[in-house]
Amino acid sequence: MTSTSDEPAVPFSRIKVRAGALVFCGSDVALIRRDRADSTHYTPPGGNVEDGEDFHQALRRELAEELDLDLDQADGGDLMWVVDQRVTRPGPTPPPRKLHLIYRLHITPELRATLAEQELDELPDGSHDIGVIEWVDYRKTAELPIFPPIGPALAALADPRAAVADAALEAVTDETYTWV
Repeated sequence: MTSTSDEPAVPFSRIKVRAGALVFCGSDVALIRRDRADSTHYTPPGGNVEDGEDFHQALRRELAEELDLDLDQADGGDLMWVVDQRVTRPGPTPPPRKLHLIYRLHITPELRATLAEQELDELPDGSHDIGVIEWVDYRKTAELPIFPPIGPALAALADPRAAVADAALEAVTDETYTWV
């Protein structure tokens, strides 16, 4: 069946993939803090996979854009978690289903000192949303408003290199998450 513009848009009928990373420097992990008028939230660096990119190309591009990090300078790169997002959010467009692929990387303090301290996210009108790169002790992330909500799983790691038993974290749905 061919889609027409007259057909109603169905929530979660489109699937997007986001490649992100937990970049560790010792026990600290890089998170992007976004301050809104009525809230603050954090997200691991990363972004949507573009047409024609594989997941590692997208991760490489996003980390270069957001942290000024060359993926070849980091250790690791294993897929740590997958989060299936099916959350209704504000706005006129029906929400996509989004799969968050979260990789794990480790860097040295010397490399950390060269990375970006803020991230500029271009908005449709050409202005920029500024995100602040914060290095947070991973054991203190359980209560942070992180999206996708990986804080409790992150804080529960025995150490930053600990093996993960199951890469699939709990799905994020309207029943399990309230949009911030």
